[in-house]
Amino acid sequence: MTLVIMAAGRGSRYGKLKQFDPIGPYGEFLMEFSIYNAIQSGFKHIVIIAQKEHINFIKNHFKTRLPEGIKLDVVSQNLTDIPDGNFNISGREKPWGTAHAVWATREYVKSDFAVINADDYYGKMAFKLASDFIFKKQKTANYALIAYTLKDTLSDHGSVSRGICKIDTNSQLKSIHERLKIKIENNTIMDEDSGEIYTGNELISMNFWICRQTIFKEIESRFKAFLNLNYSIVRGEIYLPKVIHKLILEGKASAKVIYAESKWFGVTHAKDRLIAVHKLKEKSNQGQYPSPLWKQI
Repeated sequence: MTLVIMAAGRGSRYGKLKQFDPIGPYGEFLMEFSIYNAIQSGFKHIVIIAQKEHINFIKNHFKTRLPEGIKLDVVSQNLTDIPDGNFNISGREKPWGTAHAVWATREYVKSDFAVINADDYYGKMAFKLASDFIFKKQKTANYALIAYTLKDTLSDHGSVSRGICKIDTNSQLKSIHERLKIKIENNTIMDEDSGEIYTGNELISMNFWICRQTIFKEIESRFKAFLNLNYSIVRGEIYLPKVIHKLILEGKASAKVIYAESKWFGVTHAKDRLIAVHKLKEKSNQGQYPSPLWKQI
């Protein structure tokens, strides 16, 4: 099984490259705990998406850390990596979003796969549930989303982006809507852009998806349409959740929503770092992880 990790972000709200911030008790990156959890749940192939200038750094970092039998590929997300066609991308300065990031792995991923963010801690059970879904080749859904409750994924230090899910009685995803500025203020959870108020019990996406290999063709098709929209060229992005949402609306796919049964935390803002450091140290002290992380794997 393959785990794809999106680690090409630029950390605009965090103030530095948070995916390479030494947060663990022995300076581990947050994504290393996800990799550890994934390996424990049966994943054998790790694909990390990064900026081109970080590829050698990542390879060298993991060279002596990952156990035998685990394959590692590090793939760059490049601005100029676009589908064939007569597209004018002048004025564009950065890559094209999370769907583009996943599409960058198309030559490396040859089976169903899970995809996550590098700067989120998803919990051990989340990877077990993802592994079970892939291993059993669920026939009730083409895709799956490991979901969390909104109230458990907020930051005390600023707004966050979250995908708000609507599901049917069979735990199938009906729709997902990206909200970019959700915050809690005076015990009220709201999206600053739309003014929408939430209870906090809504199931949301933290970009932990299980995808079929066919998604690469679907992304490419939608990417071409996106590139034909002149107003999208300079600043627009093509998001993985939106691609899956459209597949569902078109009747081309279904997605099972699986509650993570794990506690999430992450590092959106610089002040979130201290919380993450404390929680990882606590988990290591409790014996949930070896410390250093890769000593006893």
